[in-house]
Amino acid sequence: MRIYNTLTRKKEELKPLGNELLIYLCGPTVYNFIHVGNARTLCVFDVFRRYLNYKKIPFKFVMNYTDIDDRIIEGAIENDMSAKEYAEKYIDEFLVDSDGLSITPPSVTPKATESIDAILKIIDNLVDNGHAYVAENSDVYFRTRSFEDYGKLSNQDIEQIEEGHRIEYNDVKEDPMDFALWKSSKPGEPSWESRYGNGRPGWHIECSAMAKKHLGKTIDVHCGGLDLVFPHHENEIAQSESYSGEVFSRYWMHVAMINVDNRKMSKSLGNFYTVREISDIYGYAPIRFFLINAHYRSQINFSKKAIESSVASLKRINIARENLERAIESADSFGEDILLASAKKRLEQFEASMDDDLNTADAIAALFDLIKDINTSEGQNKTSLISVAEIFDTMTEVLGIKVETDDEEIPPEIEQLLEERKKSRDDKNYAESDRLREVLLERGYQVEDTKDGQVLRKNN
Repeated sequence: MRIYNTLTRKKEELKPLGNELLIYLCGPTVYNFIHVGNARTLCVFDVFRRYLNYKKIPFKFVMNYTDIDDRIIEGAIENDMSAKEYAEKYIDEFLVDSDGLSITPPSVTPKATESIDAILKIIDNLVDNGHAYVAENSDVYFRTRSFEDYGKLSNQDIEQIEEGHRIEYNDVKEDPMDFALWKSSKPGEPSWESRYGNGRPGWHIECSAMAKKHLGKTIDVHCGGLDLVFPHHENEIAQSESYSGEVFSRYWMHVAMINVDNRKMSKSLGNFYTVREISDIYGYAPIRFFLINAHYRSQINFSKKAIESSVASLKRINIARENLERAIESADSFGEDILLASAKKRLEQFEASMDDDLNTADAIAALFDLIKDINTSEGQNKTSLISVAEIFDTMTEVLGIKVETDDEEIPPEIEQLLEERKKSRDDKNYAESDRLREVLLERGYQVEDTKDGQVLRKNN
């Protein structure tokens, strides 16, 4: 499998340093419901893990919770809650959305507030070795120019960064480019003891500490959204490598941004959508399908039309799996093997796409090629059809597409109406056949006439 490494700006063969692939994903800052941009990162790296499982590549996957932050503190005050209670509330809400999106649970989910000792160990070392300093207000800052390779991930030197980005200026920093490792406590805010006085960690140091604690000094793959390349991931590299003297992460994978109706998603533009509000209308499955139905490094555009297209695509997948199941039930052992040969080729296409930098768009195209083959085949033998179903299920499982089929028992009165309609068609009484179709529709069922007879489906 080859993946695009942001650090080297090229595709590279993915090989673990040790016996298992060590992967770290920057998780949510739990101050609100997650939005569709957050969900894209979750879904992409869920497919990544599912494919690693399929290829039997062992891995350890760590995703953190940032559970202390200015926005968490502000939200807690507004809602008359402690910061801990407020963060826990949104961790619970995150887990509801994560489960709805069919996200496989990570191996470990550390919290920043439970990693203070690990954070302070790194900060103390950086101060002792001159990579960080204590400001006059007791904040601790990383001395950015002490790290010679600063800017290597975002491919820019420190002077370019200072000119081209919004940098926080204040009177206590030695250099505008320096960033906070430890913030001295303010009245009413959560704080922890340290040799610098009571305070709380900065955002960047949290991820470095949790990655090291659970995966070691050098990890294989660091994941996140493209918006985290600078400053978050750049700062992680600087502080981690200054601490350990070793490479922090060998590969960096970043997911592109989402536009909404062809504009950047932002609260100020009023086009900011949470996963929860979209799922209340369409369910979770179409959101996931939309988010993986493009290469993860391609920018995508969210719109009502795009989600409704995903609903239609999922319906095609569900119907194809139902048709396959019906074909298995009615098949004998004397049919042909043509469909199985085609399905094996589609699986090869699928694997080649996934091996090429996790190209889910082409992998989904291979699935729909298989669906086309299923819908146009006939006279296949039972054993082959069962194998085709296994290939179909492998593809949908790797993609995390939850296939829903109409397998509930049909009421006797509906069965009777269906039988009467069949008789009407056999007698060429098409007016009566159409009338019975409408009756069934009123009772919540659609009838489709196929080469194998009537197919009944319950309305959604």
